[in-house]
Amino acid sequence: MDDDRETKSMTTAKRRERQAVADLETGDNDIGLCGWMLVLFSILLTLVTLPISIWMCIKIVKEYERAIIFRLGRILRGGAKGPGLFFILPCTDTLINVDLRTITFDIPPQEVLTKDSVTVSVDGVVYYRVNNATLAVANITNADAATRLLAQTTLRNVLGTKNLAEILSDREEIAHNMQATLDEATDEWGIKVERVEIKDVKLPLQLQRAMAAEAEAAREARAKVIAAEGEMNASRALKEASMVIAESPSALQLRYLQTLNTIAAEKNSTIIFPLPIDMIQGFLNR
Repeated sequence: MDDDRETKSMTTAKRRERQAVADLETGDNDIGLCGWMLVLFSILLTLVTLPISIWMCIKIVKEYERAIIFRLGRILRGGAKGPGLFFILPCTDTLINVDLRTITFDIPPQEVLTKDSVTVSVDGVVYYRVNNATLAVANITNADAATRLLAQTTLRNVLGTKNLAEILSDREEIAHNMQATLDEATDEWGIKVERVEIKDVKLPLQLQRAMAAEAEAAREARAKVIAAEGEMNASRALKEASMVIAESPSALQLRYLQTLNTIAAEKNSTIIFPLPIDMIQGFLNR
C-alpha cells in the first residue's frame, strides 16, 4: 500500500516536473521580429569576425555538467545542453553551467525543544543532487543556499514532534521523514534529496548526569534481583539435599567424612575421632 502511494507520488512529481520544464522552454519564434533581427545581426557579426569569433562561440560541457542557454532572455527549446561540444551566439546567448554531481553539506547544530520539553542540540548531513538543471536555474536564485536553509528548518520541525526517547532510538525513521519532506519541497527546484543522516544528539550536562544515575540504579536493581534468585535456588538445592540425606543415614556419615577431608586439605590439621561414629549413633538413638 505504501509502495503504491510512493509510486503514484513519484509519477505525479515527474508529471509536474515535465510540465514545468515545458512551460519554461519556449520556441525561437516567441522572440519576436526585433529578436530575430538581433539574432541575424549576431550571426552576421560572427561570420564577419571569423576566425576570431569562433573561440567565443564554441562551448564545451563536461560529462557531469549541463548548460542552460538563454537567448534574449528565453530558454532555448530542448532545455539543458550537454555533455559535449556546441555553439552559441556571442551577442544574444547567455550560458549557465549546472553541476549534476551529488553535493554534501552539514546541518549546523540546531537547538531543538522536544515534545517532552527537553532542549537538545542535533546536527546532521544531507546528500542531494540537481535532478533538472532547467528548474534549478529558472525557478530559484540559489538552489544550494535554499536547500541548506530548508534542511535546518525541517530538522527543527521534525524533531519538535518527537520526545527525547524517540530521538535517541529512532534516528533512522527521523532521517527518512526528513528526506521525504525535503525531497517533496525541493521538487519544484529540480533537486533530488538522496539521503539524510542524523550525526549527533547532544544532551545538557545535568540531563546526562540524571540519565547516568538512572542507568546505574537500574543496573543495581537488576544485580539485587539476580542475587536474590541465586539465594532462592541455593535454598531449594539445600532443601532437596537434606531430604536425600535424611532418607539414608549412611549418606550423612559419608557427607561428614567428605567435609572432614575437605577441611584437612585446605588447612594442615590433625583430626582425632574419640569414638567410632556408630557407637555415638547408638547413644543418640537411646
